[in-house]
Amino acid sequence: MSVRIGVDGREVRPGVRTGIRRYVVEVVRAATARGRPCMVYGDRASALDDLPAGATAVTLDGGVTPWWDQVTLPAALRRHGVNVFLSPYYKRPLAASCPVVVTIHDLFFIGYPGRPRPLYDAVMTRLARLYARRSSAIIADSEHSRRAIVQRLGIDAAHVAVIPVGLGPEFRPGAPTAAQRARYGLGGAYALYLGNFMPHKNLPRLLRAWAAVPLPVRAAHRLVLAGGDRANRPALAALAATLGLGDGVGFPGLVDDADLPALYGGAALYVQPSLEEGFGLPALEAMACGAPVVASRRGALPEVVGDAGVLVDAEDERALAASLARVLAAPDEAAALVRRGRARAAEFTAERTAGRVVDLLEATAAVRPALSRSAG
Repeated sequence: MSVRIGVDGREVRPGVRTGIRRYVVEVVRAATARGRPCMVYGDRASALDDLPAGATAVTLDGGVTPWWDQVTLPAALRRHGVNVFLSPYYKRPLAASCPVVVTIHDLFFIGYPGRPRPLYDAVMTRLARLYARRSSAIIADSEHSRRAIVQRLGIDAAHVAVIPVGLGPEFRPGAPTAAQRARYGLGGAYALYLGNFMPHKNLPRLLRAWAAVPLPVRAAHRLVLAGGDRANRPALAALAATLGLGDGVGFPGLVDDADLPALYGGAALYVQPSLEEGFGLPALEAMACGAPVVASRRGALPEVVGDAGVLVDAEDERALAASLARVLAAPDEAAALVRRGRARAAEFTAERTAGRVVDLLEATAAVRPALSRSAG
């Protein structure tokens, strides 16, 4: 039997450059490479023309999100004869006509660090447990995420498959063109961060650490904080000004997907100082493109980076500053990190990542079990 796979593709939309979007694209790419029929469902805000060749894009009218999730989508799954459905989120259609596999990248939606919301978190925890226990399988990006899922949602660890996020084939060594340098304000040598500016990304500490880097090293490099997070950017820009960093810090905004490998590849280092990560895909992408990586010793980052980067205490600004300065000022150490980073990134093949997601979907379509509905 040829398994017909359905995927929630709403994250594939204009101006969205999230890890979930890339996860969806890589899974669809792996499925279509095997010749599996793949139905990708979006709403009117989606841009499903960006999907890999061979996928069937379906735009569904759905009104409010819960109606799309629980009425419009299940009807489409029945209509199209989908054998198994992949949700790239923790949520799922409860009345699906086929087995459902959910992906829980992290648990930020129920207990965001430093933001207590007791009633909201209690409701979301119950919903997450319901979705998880009604699913045939759960995917976590890392052992770190699996432990959190097991502990906080009360799920049997045997029902949670750890499958790392896959690297696209476009992530390989390169360098920015003059036009890209001008477009993103890179200047000459630069240190790069890429992602959102939410509190768990720990960027205020990064800015204070950057201010503590010895002036000769700092003056020779620009710190580029790339990402389309307009809401949190003003506070960071104000902090940079207060620290006297001025034009030494750039905020180029959103980076086009096509430009990402060049920006990573041209960086004197890539830094990811997060307090928490369910995976940490940018660090892996940066290693694949030939950038030495400095990352925090928090969340899943040690799993992803391994011994191929410099791991530091996320809350120790002096240690972070020392690591940044050492890598930027020591070409031999940076070159060694580049070699180890590329070797590490090469372990995250399509077969080990997105291909294993497709394997799980095919196995789930054949077996059709669901987790115990009587639990909790």
